[in-house]
Amino acid sequence: MNPVLAELHDKARAVLDPVHYDFFAGGVGDEIVLADNEAAFRRLALLPRVLRGNEISRDFPVLISPTAFHRLAHPDGELATARAAGGTTLVSSMASTVPIAGVVAAATGPVWFQLYVQPDMDVTEALVRRAERAGCAALVVTVDSPVFGRHRRDIAHGFHDLPAGLAAENMRDLAGVALRTIEMSPAVSWEHLDRIRDMTALPLWVKGVLHPQDAVLAVGHGVAGIVVSNHGGRQLDLVPASLDALPAVVDAVAGRVPVVLDGGVRSGGNIALALALGASAVGIGRPVLWGLAADGEQGVRRVLDVLRDEFQHVLALCGGELTRDMVVARC
Repeated sequence: MNPVLAELHDKARAVLDPVHYDFFAGGVGDEIVLADNEAAFRRLALLPRVLRGNEISRDFPVLISPTAFHRLAHPDGELATARAAGGTTLVSSMASTVPIAGVVAAATGPVWFQLYVQPDMDVTEALVRRAERAGCAALVVTVDSPVFGRHRRDIAHGFHDLPAGLAAENMRDLAGVALRTIEMSPAVSWEHLDRIRDMTALPLWVKGVLHPQDAVLAVGHGVAGIVVSNHGGRQLDLVPASLDALPAVVDAVAGRVPVVLDGGVRSGGNIALALALGASAVGIGRPVLWGLAADGEQGVRRVLDVLRDEFQHVLALCGGELTRDMVVARC
């Protein structure tokens, strides 16, 4: 992990309620996948190219991944995250503790809305319309959650509900109910995705794809992009690290839509490895939460600034190129 991110993590752990720290930090089962998401990057190395004569791009291929309940980390919650994002795309969680309209109003760059398909499609459509009215630029449907993951840390703490005064604000006043709970359903299918695609002109991404055949299906169902993700190790503890699943998905998609890598990114070098393996960009999840808890808006901005600077430095040292033939396994 980048030392600045490590410092912010340690400060966040010191200031957070231990129950809330474990909610953010923890994973499913024995947390094998949680650890492997980071370890996967350490198994690989880059062979730099030299004397390439390339000017280094100023692009920063990062999105802020959707994570729930930012007001558990800081009183300003998602508002601070949105203000800090700058031009970085923020994928705002359906389980945000600030309504999506407030997040978009606070943001200085694009905001996408993360969506869990609800069994009642009237509720799903109401959420889509809410995102449209707020000014979101895309929808990101999380598809790896037919049921809730079982997080042993949360079970041990008895953490099942938000503290008084906090709620998943996007779930208010939907289809005649004052405050709904977020539901998962194994009945959700590609047909539901088609219905969402037909009800909105917003670009539709899917997040949580690991199998290359599902990537091919997603392209066939008209998605705008795919996020290779194992939900930060929070759903099934038997899956591979996101980075290990990435190349097969990239090959299956064959350039028809962009592919984003989400999971375990903790440094600019990690970003470079993911791009070399074919990702168009990466998503950053927990480091944003550590910055937010440690120092609010300034902490999130520091996370992004450090990752941007480190990525550009690695890119320059690699000759301004990142291709799969540059990736080798460490002995």
